Amino acid sequence: MNETKQIRIVLIDDHQLFREGVKRILALEPGFEIVADGEDGSEAMGLVEEHNPDVILMDINMPKVNGVEATKELIAKYPNVRVLILSIHDDETYVTHVLKTGASGYLLKEMDANSLIEAVKVVASGGSYIHPKVTHNLIKEYRRLATEDDKHEDSIGFREVEFRKPLHILTRRECEVLQLMTDGQSNRTIGESLFISEKTVKNHVSNILQKMSVNDRTQAVVEAIKKGYVIVR
Repeated sequence: MNETKQIRIVLIDDHQLFREGVKRILALEPGFEIVADGEDGSEAMGLVEEHNPDVILMDINMPKVNGVEATKELIAKYPNVRVLILSIHDDETYVTHVLKTGASGYLLKEMDANSLIEAVKVVASGGSYIHPKVTHNLIKEYRRLATEDDKHEDSIGFREVEFRKPLHILTRRECEVLQLMTDGQSNRTIGESLFISEKTVKNHVSNILQKMSVNDRTQAVVEAIKKGYVIVR
């Protein structure tokens, strides 16, 4: 019987206590292997060359070489490397700057353990993962800029879009979950808002992605806004 492939992880963060906490969380997850950790971006290249990880968890703020610079260097040499940025900043300017380097995801350090585990799995499988709170900020900025552009055109503006719940493809509950995803809520907080379990929320999210023919939450939210399925609040 074939064994499930281990997801090999390198963690780079200059705060030892944070590193130890993340390592403990990931070590408890079956299929995860933390192969190395470091305290500065200057160590990233050597650790990747030595251990060939599937995912690099990279802090954005470090004293010598920060996460943005380290990610640029890594991806220049290893275009297929999967970097998941860890940050305390939810400002969209940080996120767009980081994603331009080729990073595969952006997580806030306030995330819960389940979000961290989910993000690593998504990124390791070739997808992208952006913290729901950050996604919400990105979408708001995108909509603001798009609305400004539309003021110079004769076509209908974003603010005039008729918001329609996509009941032709989603159930009412899935529509509620999609709206809360757009609001930047995590699976846990969606469950609390709707009085359902986090597992049930995950099932709804999976159904939404499948029915909307998208790969991840971010794509689902962007598509929902474009089609007027949700309201950006």
